Amino acid sequence: MAEGRKWSEGVGMSQAREELETLRQEAWIGDAVLELYARTWVLRQHGVVDAEMKTRLTCNQFLNCLGNPTKVEAEIGVIYQRDGLEAAFSWIRERLEPLFLKQEANRGPQRRH
Repeated sequence: MAEGRKWSEGVGMSQAREELETLRQEAWIGDAVLELYARTWVLRQHGVVDAEMKTRLTCNQFLNCLGNPTKVEAEIGVIYQRDGLEAAFSWIRERLEPLFLKQEANRGPQRRH
């Protein structure tokens, strides 16, 4: 019986590792989609390359506003893979952009780039 329990725990751990790896892969894709969105958005909104603003929009500290940053990026990755780039951009526009704009407004004009 103890053997069976170890085996079951091993299967559970293996499944958990697979799920974690899947989450990481989805987040990796989602991160790339978010980076593209952020760079495009910064250029359209401000007409200049602003790496600091792009970083504020994509950093884990900001993504934490919606939850675990890896899970947020994974959700973007899943949407992209399932529904395409515009659907992923739409998700970002609806969920992340309003939060980002609010945070940027709170930064004050002297601190914006």
